[in-house]
Amino acid sequence: MSRFIFVTGGVVSSLGKGITAASLGAVLEARGLNVTMLKMDPYINVDPGTMSPLQHGEVYVTADGTETDLDLGHYERFVRGCSNLTRNNNFTTGKVYADVIARERRGDYLGATIQVIPHITDEIKSRILKAAEGSEVAIVEIGGTVGDIESQPFLEAARQLRFEMGSKQALLIHLTLVPYIATAGETKTKPTQHSVKELRSIGLQPDILVVRSDHEIPQSARDKIALFTNVEPRAVIGLCDADTIYRIPSMLSEQGMDDIVVEKLCLDVPPADLSDWEQVVEAQLNPKHHIKLKMVGKYMELLDAYMSLTEALIHAGIHTHTKVDIQFIDSSELEEKGTAVLEDADAILVPGGFGARGFEGKVKAARYARENKVPYLGICYGLHAAIVDVARNVVGLENADTTENNPDTRYPVIGLVTEWVTEDGETEQRHEGSDLGGTMRMGEQLCHLSCDSITARVYGAKEIKERHRHRYEVNNNFVPQLEEAGIRVAGRSADKSLVEVIEYKDHPWFVASQFHPEFTSSPRDGHPLFRSFVEAALARHSEK
Repeated sequence: MSRFIFVTGGVVSSLGKGITAASLGAVLEARGLNVTMLKMDPYINVDPGTMSPLQHGEVYVTADGTETDLDLGHYERFVRGCSNLTRNNNFTTGKVYADVIARERRGDYLGATIQVIPHITDEIKSRILKAAEGSEVAIVEIGGTVGDIESQPFLEAARQLRFEMGSKQALLIHLTLVPYIATAGETKTKPTQHSVKELRSIGLQPDILVVRSDHEIPQSARDKIALFTNVEPRAVIGLCDADTIYRIPSMLSEQGMDDIVVEKLCLDVPPADLSDWEQVVEAQLNPKHHIKLKMVGKYMELLDAYMSLTEALIHAGIHTHTKVDIQFIDSSELEEKGTAVLEDADAILVPGGFGARGFEGKVKAARYARENKVPYLGICYGLHAAIVDVARNVVGLENADTTENNPDTRYPVIGLVTEWVTEDGETEQRHEGSDLGGTMRMGEQLCHLSCDSITARVYGAKEIKERHRHRYEVNNNFVPQLEEAGIRVAGRSADKSLVEVIEYKDHPWFVASQFHPEFTSSPRDGHPLFRSFVEAALARHSEK
């Protein structure tokens, strides 16, 4: 049976529970354990798919096509055994309540009064146990902050599971903030004391405390925390801000956190070998080269909206010994002020997105990269922008557009499949009755690559699998004209009916994909497409 590690947070949000949990998972995996991870989110939304990235950060997509919390990206990047998490590894309050209510309406509860305890907590526990199947250790992150009313059912479910399984089967790690008051020159432990007191009031005693700070926490403060929280002094783990998140597995292991975990869970495993993480840190912090990359997007107010992308670029830098200096540019500003800000770019990346705001700025970025031979990587919406640019400015289809932004465009080069494919398979433009939700392509899908393409050389394969999250496709009616104008269709869908990857022939490196390769990049393994992109940027930088 699996052992369980529950991870909670206190005092404030955004302390790094996800990265801490993922780092612990990496250390335990390095000790030979089969680790899985899951995240329970307290918000009422059924999933984060319809939530604004400005509020919640990026929507991460698993291989099975589930829209999840961004922390699952950390799990997959840090723990190789978590590289294909599923819908079982992330669920919300909204999802739990929706399923319980649906069963009640079907009569599955035989007329019982439905309550938080036991019906909601039983549903939470069953989901935790299902996600843990086949693993030796399951790390369960509980979203939110202890004391929030929203997270109480999850905390109660964790309490029940710990009681039912016993201390050798389940333990609790609590992450808190220990602030440093500069004017007084003091480290304050009181917030942590109150946070643990809140936990203990609902029957949860932490086994390990991870105390976050931007300053080194003195031993005297850690001893005081141990005394007031009833946690062993050795189990009060100090975690200061790190120069790279990929150092955190080693930081935790150096303080013996994994030793405490395996001891309390009665696991007989060898010491951790973290040499691969040491190599990652060395390569990231000591680059030999430098490039300037411009990312033109629409959610620049919250950079977590592009978490996986920025990490994938860092990974590419690690594997090419390059410092990738990412400058984020709001595509709306590019519309207003022009492309002068792109003039010193070694590479340009246009990421995914939805909606009309800022799209014309992305089209301008794609055009600038095409005309000035700047290495270009377009992802999803970045592919749409590149297609619209070529259609307008090379083919000559005036005001060509995507039907997402202009349903009445005369030249719908990007549209829903239902808008240009008839029931008998013939292509034509059709707007009436299209269903936005019915055409979403999600999750891992097969892509056939053209043998003569840059993309096939980069991947070293004719067939690849990457993850999708989009509903608008390249309109096949216009593909012949686009190909005559210099577009190479470098990849097609599993049935070869839809465009997956395009390249611009008269260009040193111009690639755009419908899929999201950033979701399968990791610090130890990198990703071939991002690595090649950075290498192309290095070549341009050398020429300049």
